Order: sequence, then C-alpha cells, then structure tokens
Amino acid sequence: MDDREQKNGGSAENHHTIAGARRRRFFDSVFSKYMTAFVLILLASFLMIASVLTGVLHNSVKSTKTALTSAAAAEIEEYAERIMQRNGGNDMESFVRTYRDELSSMLSAICRATDSDLTMLITDMGGRILMFTDGEAVLLGTDYTVSPDLVGTAAKGEITRMAPIDGLMAEQRLVRTAAVEGDGDTAVGVIFACAESDSSANLLTLMMKTLLLAGIWVVLIALVAVYILTERITSPLRHMSEAAKAFAAGDFEVKVPVRGNDEVAELADAFNQMAESLRNLETMRSSFMANVSHDLRTPMTTIAGFVDSILAGAIAPEDQPRYLGIISEEVKRLSRLVSLTLDISRIQAGDRKFVMAPFDICETARLILISFEQKIDAKRLEVLFDADEDNMTVYADRDAIYQILYNICDNAVKFSREGGRLEIAVRNRRDLKKVQVTVLNEGQGIHAEDIPYIFDQFYKGDKSRGLDKSGVGLGMFISKAIIDAHKEEIWVHSEYGKNCEFGFTISAKPVHPKGNDREWLS
Repeated sequence: MDDREQKNGGSAENHHTIAGARRRRFFDSVFSKYMTAFVLILLASFLMIASVLTGVLHNSVKSTKTALTSAAAAEIEEYAERIMQRNGGNDMESFVRTYRDELSSMLSAICRATDSDLTMLITDMGGRILMFTDGEAVLLGTDYTVSPDLVGTAAKGEITRMAPIDGLMAEQRLVRTAAVEGDGDTAVGVIFACAESDSSANLLTLMMKTLLLAGIWVVLIALVAVYILTERITSPLRHMSEAAKAFAAGDFEVKVPVRGNDEVAELADAFNQMAESLRNLETMRSSFMANVSHDLRTPMTTIAGFVDSILAGAIAPEDQPRYLGIISEEVKRLSRLVSLTLDISRIQAGDRKFVMAPFDICETARLILISFEQKIDAKRLEVLFDADEDNMTVYADRDAIYQILYNICDNAVKFSREGGRLEIAVRNRRDLKKVQVTVLNEGQGIHAEDIPYIFDQFYKGDKSRGLDKSGVGLGMFISKAIIDAHKEEIWVHSEYGKNCEFGFTISAKPVHPKGNDREWLS
C-alpha cells in the first residue's frame, strides 16, 4: 500500500514537474516573448491614443457647445433689443407675452438647428423665468425662478455654468448669457442658453468600444503574424540545435535548410559552412593521424630492425656504417615530425614570438636556391631568379620568412617534372609598400578541388604518397599561420598538369616606423 502511494505520489510529482517544465518552456519561448512585448506595446499605444482622442474630443465638443450657446443667446437678445428699442418698451414680461409666437418660433428653430439638449431661458431682472424650452417645445413659465444675484451676474456675462433648477434642469449645465437692454439702455432681462456639459460621454463610450474592437482584431492578427514570424526564426534555430547534437555525435553530414536572404538565413548558411569545415577538419585529422602513424611506424620499424640485426650480428661489420646512416636519416625524419608538431602547438597557443627586423629578401632567396643545388641538378631543372632590384629590404622575422620560402621551394623542387622550370620572382610593390615573392614550378600542379584546402591543418594533397614520402601536410599550414601573424597575404595558383605558383607578401617598411628596428609580434 505504501509502495503504491509512493509510486502514485511520485507520478503526480513527476507530472507536475513535467507540466511546470512545459509551462516554463512556453513562457521562455521566443514566441511568448515576442507576443508579450507586442501586446504590451499595443496596450500602451491604445491607452495613449484613447487618452489623446478623449482630450481632443472633449475640447472639441466643449468648443462647439460654447459657440452654439453663445450664438443662440445672442440671436434672441438681438431680436428682443431691436423690438423693445423700436417700440420704446422696458418691460421684459410684456414683451414676451406680446411676441410669444415669434419668440416661440425662433426658439424652436434654434433648438432644432443646434442640439436637442439645448435649453433656452428668458428671464426678467428679478429672476422669473418668462419662457423656456423643453426639447423642441417652448413654454411660458412663471413658476420657475433664477436667483436675482445669478441674473445680475449673468447680465454681465460672468457665468459659464448654471446649477440645476428643480423641475426644469436636473444637472449642471454649460451656460452662455446675453443681457437684453430696453429703451433706456438698461438691462431688462437675460437670455440663458444652457447645454449639457457631459454630452460627449456617449460619443466617448462609442469611441472606446470602437477602439477596443479594433484592438481585439489587431491582437488576433498580430498573434498570427508573430507566430509566423517566430516560426520562421525558430525553425532554423531548431534545425541548428539538432545539427549541433549530430555534430557532437560525430555526424557532420547534417545540413540546415536555408530559406530567404535575411540574417537568420545568413546564420544558417554560416552554420552549414561551419559543418563543412568541421567535416573537412575531421577528414584531415583522420588523414593526419594515418600519415603520422605511418611516418612514426615506418622509421621506428626500420630503426628497430637494423638495430636488432646489428646487435644480433646479422649485419657484417663493414656494412654497419651504411645501415647506421639509414638509422640516422630515419631519426632525423622523426625529429622533423616532432618539431613540426611542436611548432603547430606553439603557434596555436600563441607562444611563438616573431622578431621584426630588416633583412635582404633577395639574399635570403639566393641562399635557399643554393641549398637546393643538388636536388635541382638531380632533376635537371631550369632555374630562373627574377628580382626588380639586386637587394630589397623587408621588415619581418627573418627565420620565419626563411622557413616559409624554404618550405615552398622544397615543394616546388619535389613536385617539378624532370627538366622543368623553377622560377623565383621578387617584385617591389611600391604602391602597397610591400615586396611580393612568388615561386613557380612546372609539374603536375594541384587539383582545383584541393586548392581551397592547401593551407588547412593536416591537409596533404598527395594522398597516394607517391611523390611526397616525407611530408605530413603541416608545412603550408605553418606558413599560413606565420604570414597571418605578420598581417600579410599568401596564396596559390595552379593549372593542373602544367604548373603551380605560390606567393606571399612582406612589408617593405617597419611595423612601427617611429619605433626601434626590432619589433615583437606574438
């Protein structure tokens, strides 16, 4: 029973944990973040728009009401004054009773032409309401009064609002007034034009409903748009995540689909290029391990066999010097391999320092050619040394440049055909303040498909090992690393079956012209 309860409890706990993880995944997703941000921006925008529209609408309605009430009061006032001054009258009540039909028609017309919420009052100076409007109906009234003090203030045009009048106006009104002057230029009555002060409430309510409905539709459309947008963004990211997991498992054949030309598409394309580079690197690493294993196993086997034979007395004493010479050459091969491997480690770790100093690149090239004299003669190569000047000074690490040029010349001699041409050219690029060195050899050349990888680590184009039995595919990588450290360029051009040309540039001026001749690069 306890076990079942524990199992059920554990299942429930796991269920809650999984549900919580799913909730966290949703609320941490790009879609939820985009949607939350968009809704918040939308709400803030709608609130701002509603606030602005409310203020504008309220001010507009108020201005309109003010103009209407002022015009209505002025029209009745002008009519009354014209009649009373023409007839010499000073009694507002008599005027209203005598001209009630005309006044009634005018008031009804004004109410119809302006607004049904407009209420017109005609009072004498004692505050008695002599005529008023109720909607479009015009009535004579003697039972309603306005405070005499208010009438006096109104006659001066100094009130803008009027308090409710029991039985006539239930709420405070916006008011404009006009005093009626009789025959003696004395105020005998006041015209009140009263309008509802909150008549914009219905319009505001309608506006808010419209905005709310529009907001709902905008949010729904935005929901769909954000979903499509985030799906376009997250779909390649999911593919990249799956591809990264495949890379971790050693599968570099996975490709991320590239759609469009936006930044995500560029990222996907860069990811595919990275996968291709990793695949090539893995291929080169495997090739490197095979080459290193071969280069280690072969000389070690040879050394062990000859040493054992000498120790066992199987090799005659007079033949031992020859075999010891073979052992010495094999040891040198091992030493070169170890030295190259250590050199790569130092370059990758940034521990190798380059001493920048002036030296003659032409003299360096001549010395390297002399060092290959025997190999050149053995292949009967036609050698051409072409320099713009007999001596050209460059600023670089002399030993490092010597290593690069030696390595390039070694490959050129090694892969040249019998009787072919070997040419070293040194050009003064004064426009760039650089010296350009190129080495061309006539021979098999390099396949076009191999050229992009020539300077990659562990790459060895002669996979058959027919021509290059001692190389391990590190020389060009080291050369490229040295040139990059000097902030210069190195390249290769080749016509397969005809020739191959390697070239690089060196600075013809100090790295820091105002400093010392010797500078350090790391």
